[in-house]
Amino acid sequence: MGIVFMAPLLLLLLLPTSLAFPLCTDSRAPVTLKAPLTFCSYNGSSCCDATDDAALQKQFQSMNISDSSCGSLVKSILCTKCNPFSAELFSIGPKLRTVPALCNSTGSVNSAQSKDATSDFCAHVWDTCKDISIWNSPFAPSLQGSTAVPVSSSKLTDLWQSKSDFCEAFGGSSGDESVCFDGSSVSFNTTQNSPPKGICLERIFNGSGSYLNLVPHPDGSNRVFLSNQAGMIWLATVPEEGSGETLEFDELNPFVDLTDEIHFDTQFGLMGLAFHPNFTSNGRFFASFSCDRTQSSSCSGRCACNSDVGCDPSKLKPDNGAQPCQYQSVIAEFSANSSSTTPSTATTASPSEVRRILTMGLPFTTHHAGQILFGPEDGYMYFMMGDGGNKGDPLNFSQNKKSLLGKILRLDINNIPSPKEITDLGLWGNYSIPKDNPSADDSELQAEIWALGLRNPWRCSFDSEKPSYFYCADTGEDTYEEVDLISKGGNYGWNILEGPDRFRPTQSSGGNTTAINSTDTIFPIMGYTHSSVNINIGSASVIGGYVYRSMVDPCMYGRYLYADLYAGAMWAGTESPESSGNYTSANIPFSCAKDSPIPCEAVAGSSLPSLGYIFSFGEDNRKDVFILASKGVYRVVRPSRCNYACAKENTTNDVVPAPGPSSSGHLNGLGWRMMFLSAFFLFAVSFSF
Repeated sequence: MGIVFMAPLLLLLLLPTSLAFPLCTDSRAPVTLKAPLTFCSYNGSSCCDATDDAALQKQFQSMNISDSSCGSLVKSILCTKCNPFSAELFSIGPKLRTVPALCNSTGSVNSAQSKDATSDFCAHVWDTCKDISIWNSPFAPSLQGSTAVPVSSSKLTDLWQSKSDFCEAFGGSSGDESVCFDGSSVSFNTTQNSPPKGICLERIFNGSGSYLNLVPHPDGSNRVFLSNQAGMIWLATVPEEGSGETLEFDELNPFVDLTDEIHFDTQFGLMGLAFHPNFTSNGRFFASFSCDRTQSSSCSGRCACNSDVGCDPSKLKPDNGAQPCQYQSVIAEFSANSSSTTPSTATTASPSEVRRILTMGLPFTTHHAGQILFGPEDGYMYFMMGDGGNKGDPLNFSQNKKSLLGKILRLDINNIPSPKEITDLGLWGNYSIPKDNPSADDSELQAEIWALGLRNPWRCSFDSEKPSYFYCADTGEDTYEEVDLISKGGNYGWNILEGPDRFRPTQSSGGNTTAINSTDTIFPIMGYTHSSVNINIGSASVIGGYVYRSMVDPCMYGRYLYADLYAGAMWAGTESPESSGNYTSANIPFSCAKDSPIPCEAVAGSSLPSLGYIFSFGEDNRKDVFILASKGVYRVVRPSRCNYACAKENTTNDVVPAPGPSSSGHLNGLGWRMMFLSAFFLFAVSFSF
């Protein structure tokens, strides 16, 4: 194609540290207080408002603690519910503690700390309060992970046999990664790892199609589902790392072909693919795609520009890029049960829809996002939706609380309401609303919305080891590409902000504008400016990845990997200290293993690999990370294969094969790839506009 990409080593971008939002126990980000709390004395950012503060004061008074020293400690512990890091302080797996993790120098979350007053805070609480009566004590053993409250007066010595038992329960264990409370502030694990020397890749498929999704088979095997933008979904077998084998699938025999239902062109196509958490027993899977109502009778959803959001579709003219409701975003359900009585062994599925989950008419021809994910803890479906298009979000959809554009939606697809209920509730399709969606607390917010203020979220992921960490990359417009940590009801600023900067549109908005001081916006945790990367075509466009949790490259472990579509560059973001919400991000060089199953193409005039356009990332059941690019599918492999030094790598360990069945297709690489040689280019050059 004649496009020369700059060597990634030349893109030496070191981004400044940026603060992420901390997280409250209700999955929301803390808010900025207009006035200090009366009882707990928090000011600035807090997880409590005045009502919560008054409730904590009432709870403390009911304890009737006679000793002032013990009372002061218990008050500080109660008030940690208002701490901006309360989600980390109170979490025990899926449950919540009755009191926060108390810093303890032995057998605690901070065992590496020196034995001072703060690191021995749990012991200090015991020593001070052990013989003091506390009514409705939150320290009762039966209350761990429970909301029940005893009414009798108790001493710590009545409830616990010893100081060590008490601190084992409330101080955590040395293997915990959570933060702890030291009596006055939050303490973090300060162990820091030096950034990796580089990322080593192997090329395991040289297809030229615009592959946008690679998701693991829910059976836990070494199989993945791979889909392209045109609407083909394949079942593929992932080879052992270092085996010299390639990604194995038969391109002429897809798992399912949805191309007849999908409108495919530039920013249209099959955008999202997700398999039900219980797929191995129920065979349910879901696709998010675009359709054209002039070509398909089933493409007939409500228009996102409607009277409910103060928008008149008749005023959207084609001469300004509008195509009101001609193109629509769809989520549809399919089944693998028709081809096999046991879905985990199915190698094909029917292209006929089982159920239409959602259909939404689009105002413009860009910014449709479209990824779908199931939450690892709640099992609900998350749908990433862009602002609907055109420069600067001119109709202010992203900040409009009644519009679904520029949002992340959270849907319950397991409980399908009746047609009457759908109509009465004003839903967009066959799903119900989770009871704890943000609208339960904010009546102005449309019920489906989980988060708002996004421009075009392109690739989001949950951290597999810290599922409360929900990362989304959001493509910028003029100056900045960002990565956000998504929280319940969080507002990420677009089009008030672009990244951390005030956004000033070049054209007047056709919708109601939102004042910058009228809402609490959450700043990105990572990102880069357009001017900091070398772009030969198009504009910068961030591609979200994953927190790396494979031990194949132990020096990448725990770091968030993301990239740019056009620059062919990648970054690794590190939270340091861990759980602090404080991130640093650095451009990471990458190389291709000399023994790569398929040799990597090189950047002109260099030995460094050229991936072409980076469209997306994928992750398999082993948590190995894959890069879906215009020049093939690549996998992150052992750093020693590229001569990168990593002291943590054990080069003597054998790789244990993944469990489960494998597919029987074989690679047939020419015919279908040629059909999509032009398709990926159309997608790439218009992705971020």
